[in-house]
Amino acid sequence: MNKLAGIRRLVLDVLKPHHPSTIELAENLSVIDGVTGVNIGLYEVDQKTENIKITIEGDHIDYGVIRQSIEKLGAVVHSIDEVAAGNLLVEEVPTLQDR
Repeated sequence: MNKLAGIRRLVLDVLKPHHPSTIELAENLSVIDGVTGVNIGLYEVDQKTENIKITIEGDHIDYGVIRQSIEKLGAVVHSIDEVAAGNLLVEEVPTLQDR
């Protein structure tokens, strides 16, 4: 039986309060077992919240642990926008329909 390679990349749409900062959120996520890198982009700001995109890469990322860490800091995962799993990260390839 083949051993599962696990989740290697997660892209999450997240709504968070202004505090903690995106820096603090990134630092918290970056020290979770299985995570080797975190990138957070800010997409929208209103009076009380920020809409951010979080990209996480690593080996054997545990989505449950990631979600709990995000929620512990007062944020909410709106959607999982991308997941990559397996021994190799497969990049999206543009097709004719994408033009």
